[in-house]
Amino acid sequence: MGKMAPSQVTSLVVTLLVAIVSLTLPSETSANYPYTSPPPPASPPYHYKSPPPPSPSPPVHYSPPKHPYHPKSPPPPVYAPPKHPYHYKSPPPPKKPYHYKSPPPPYPTPSKYSPPKEPYHYMSPPPPPKKPYHYKSPLPPSPTPPKYSPPKHPYHYKSPPPPKKPYHYKSPPPPGTKPEINVSGGILKQQSHN
Repeated sequence: MGKMAPSQVTSLVVTLLVAIVSLTLPSETSANYPYTSPPPPASPPYHYKSPPPPSPSPPVHYSPPKHPYHPKSPPPPVYAPPKHPYHYKSPPPPKKPYHYKSPPPPYPTPSKYSPPKEPYHYMSPPPPPKKPYHYKSPLPPSPTPPKYSPPKHPYHYKSPPPPKKPYHYKSPPPPGTKPEINVSGGILKQQSHN
């Protein structure tokens, strides 16, 4: 544990002293303190000028009927289908035929067979056939088909290509890099070795 500061020690001592003094002194609430003056007289009872409000009526509780309700009239009859079909003792009356006040519509006449009609013959001769159209200018020449040309051989230089000049950087390369030197003497790129 570290050493305590002097301010902390003094505050701790002061709190302990206050606690001891408060415990040793008698409390005023527990002691029988004698009053120097007599107590005040008791106040007279307060009388309301208006009558007090009426007491709330007790809640009404509806009790269920003691006996079940019996209706005075009998319940309606429940429909039950007849067991056997009903047979009339007398025959049913004959149905009278219905007479229309207006005559009935006529029946459609059946379609008669008609032979095919003969082809129509024109009375005048048909028009002469049209002459073919002749262009006044000659027809455009047909496009010439493309001629086959053999593939050309690659070009071979008679003299060797000129040597590439080495590139010189204006600023020195960053530390930790090693320049890669070409066979012809030029620097290709910087290699980083990390």
